[in-house]
Amino acid sequence: MTNNSSQKFIARNRAPRVQIEYDVEIYGSEKKIELPFVMGVLADLSGKPVEALPPVVERKFLEIDIDSFDERMKAIQPRVAFAVPNTLTGEGQLMVDITFESIDDFSPAAVARKVEPLSRLLEARTQLANLQTYMDGKAGAESLVNKLLQDPALMKSLAQAPRPSRPASNDESAATSAS
Repeated sequence: MTNNSSQKFIARNRAPRVQIEYDVEIYGSEKKIELPFVMGVLADLSGKPVEALPPVVERKFLEIDIDSFDERMKAIQPRVAFAVPNTLTGEGQLMVDITFESIDDFSPAAVARKVEPLSRLLEARTQLANLQTYMDGKAGAESLVNKLLQDPALMKSLAQAPRPSRPASNDESAATSAS
C-alpha cells in the first residue's frame, strides 16, 4: 500500500516520461494494469579516470535523477584526455584534459575555460565585449581606438610604456605611516 502511495506521489510531482500499461481480463472484466518502468545502466561513463575504478562486481547501482545528477557527476568525475590538431597556431597538437563535475561543464564556454589556449581567447573575447559595451555611444573613444589600431607604432609604444603605480590602499598606507 505504501508503495502505491509513493508511486502516486511521484506521478503527481514528477510524472514519468514512460508509462507502460496493458489490458488484462480478470474474472470477465477488463482492467488496465500499469507496469513500473525501471531501467538500469551498466556503463563506464568516467572516460579516462585519474584513479583506477573498482571491479564491476564491487560497484553498486546508484539512483540518478534530475535532483542528484550534478552530485553524481561530481562523484564520478568523468574525464577526457586527448590531443587535437592545434588550429589556433597551426603548429603541433593541443592537449585537452577536462574533468567534468556538472552538466553545465559540457557547455562550449565551460569547455573553452578548461583548455588553456581557448581560455585566453575566451577571456579576450569577454574583454572586447566589455569594451564594446563601455564605448557604446562615445564617439571620441571609438575614434581614439580606431587611431590606435591603425598605427602599430603607437600601439607598441603604449604597450611598452610604464604602467602607473597603483595607489596604496588604506591598510597599506596606515601600516607604512605607523612604522
